[in-house]
Amino acid sequence: MAGGGGPLLISFLFLIAAAASAAAVNSSASSNSTTSASDTCNGIFISYAYKSGEILPPHLTSVPARQPYRFESTLTILNNGADELQSWRVFVGFQHDEILVSASNAVLADGTTLPAGVGNGTTFAGFPQSDLLTGIETAGDLTQMEVVVDLVGTQFGVKGVPMPSNVSLDNEGFICPRPTILGNTTMVVCCAKDPNFKQVASIDTQFLPRQSGDLTIMYDVTKVTTSNYWAQVTISNHNPLGRLDYWMLSWDWMRDEFIYAMRGAYPYVIDTTECIFGPQAGYYQGLDFSTVLNCQKRPTIVDLPLSKANDSSLGLIPYCCRNGTILPPSMDPSKSSSSFQMQVFKMPPDTNLSTLIPPQNWAINGTLNPDYKCGPPVRVSPSLYPDPNGLSTNVTAVASWQVVCNITQPKSVSPKCCVSFSAYFNESIIPCRTCACGCPVDTSRTCSTTEEALLIPYNAQLVPFDNRSTLTRAWAQLNHFSLPNTWPCGDNCGVSINWHLYSDFKNGWTARVTLFNWENIQFEDWFVAVELDKAALGYQKAYSFNGTRMTSVNNTVFMQGLPGLNYLLGETNGTTANSPLVPGKQQSVISFTKKATPGINVVDGAGYPTKVYFNGDECSLPTILPSGGSRSSNDNHHLIMLILCLLAALILI
Repeated sequence: MAGGGGPLLISFLFLIAAAASAAAVNSSASSNSTTSASDTCNGIFISYAYKSGEILPPHLTSVPARQPYRFESTLTILNNGADELQSWRVFVGFQHDEILVSASNAVLADGTTLPAGVGNGTTFAGFPQSDLLTGIETAGDLTQMEVVVDLVGTQFGVKGVPMPSNVSLDNEGFICPRPTILGNTTMVVCCAKDPNFKQVASIDTQFLPRQSGDLTIMYDVTKVTTSNYWAQVTISNHNPLGRLDYWMLSWDWMRDEFIYAMRGAYPYVIDTTECIFGPQAGYYQGLDFSTVLNCQKRPTIVDLPLSKANDSSLGLIPYCCRNGTILPPSMDPSKSSSSFQMQVFKMPPDTNLSTLIPPQNWAINGTLNPDYKCGPPVRVSPSLYPDPNGLSTNVTAVASWQVVCNITQPKSVSPKCCVSFSAYFNESIIPCRTCACGCPVDTSRTCSTTEEALLIPYNAQLVPFDNRSTLTRAWAQLNHFSLPNTWPCGDNCGVSINWHLYSDFKNGWTARVTLFNWENIQFEDWFVAVELDKAALGYQKAYSFNGTRMTSVNNTVFMQGLPGLNYLLGETNGTTANSPLVPGKQQSVISFTKKATPGINVVDGAGYPTKVYFNGDECSLPTILPSGGSRSSNDNHHLIMLILCLLAALILI
């Protein structure tokens, strides 16, 4: 047995060696192909190479499409062109429900913190090496010309090689052809400059020009020492319909920095735990950490109230202390920005004057406001500030970065406000849609998320959804409406708006808009923007609001509270302990002329908005319009309304 096993063992070892040699040859061939492709590229060379993968638990043999696998890949960006590539951005078209767990030398350009789902593709931005120099200016130094991003994540359903659908450079001014597949594990593309692209002029060609967006954030370093620096953060709103209420700003520190002091804003949580039990306490042994404000890797910053604007220790910063409100410039340019300063302590090896690294993965949100996605900070020319001594000169920042944020409407995010429709010729209100602003987590025993919202009488508008069942049932019985076995869920919106077609006559028509605030907070300087595709040109006047037809946004009427009436109050208690809560409310009639819109058919749809915004957030609209079909035509109409009024009175008592 022993003598016969020797040749077999030798043969087996030979086969293993041959297989390893073949794999090495294939790997070498792929590497040589990649090298050859990069040598022929005189632009920006990008390669995506799959390295390895393995099956992950749980083992879903019955559902192979949902079987998770680990993957490791390498993304390489090489500048073979004649010009420096500033703030590189590369799109990778992931397509297998990938969850990215880690990425070296890069961050996600939309500010999302890892781990993150990237199954619909994602864009990477360079960090800490955001600029790629040329071979000309570095004498071929690959450490300055090239960046290698090691990717680790989870993909689903692909047992073999899960390649992306595409890779391309996402910087402006470049053209990328379809990538080339080398073997079955590598994808390469060479992106060249677009000869027709016109670069926006910049004062200093050393930096990229400042970009436009719905909202921009400037991170200006104003004072520097070897161990710390002062930065001024300025948030500016540029969207005519965008705004923030009670804004909350967050980012990720990438180098163990921490916030020592602030003026004009404050951390949402004062926490020094991560410093005391981290490397910061070891390095700054003489520092009193009881006076440090925040050591979180991802702090959240909030604005200060107006009462702190002139506080000698916390305020006295231009555009600070407005309780988190940033208005659109079309409403009040002086209130469209917010600013604060903070003292940031650095950690080795960055404890020198010249090493300044901004935080990454910026995010900003508000209450009942649009959703924003923010890009990475981009180095721009230093900002200019008025001389603090009052001299007629400007002082430049030491260094400046710009973060550009744009309004998005992710499918997974529900609106925060909704609209109901009604008309003078129909006694029913078409209420806000079922689950217009999201549904309860567990609805199995309470309500249906798919049933259409039930028609309600006018007096039910002032009653919270949970208290409307009696009125709704009575209205359905009186009008012979059918009722489902399981009632639909409510709209779950903090603010609802009723658009009522009030009248329609030969030369004009009127509408009445009513705002209901179901939140327990009030909205100062609120606004409503109504898009009327066919009727906006005929706008005349809002009688109880300050209204105007916008020139910067097509077919839109902009309305806000009159001076002294610019508060939309929150929900309050009813008249007795058992009474339902009463929403804050404001209302106005709006008039339109038909002179500017000849032939308009108001009743058939032209008199209803196609979009409605409350404080910048687009509201959910009904899918149907009022009609004359459900109008009560019997002689008992007045009796019906009397009964409903009595029911409403009993509910509100």
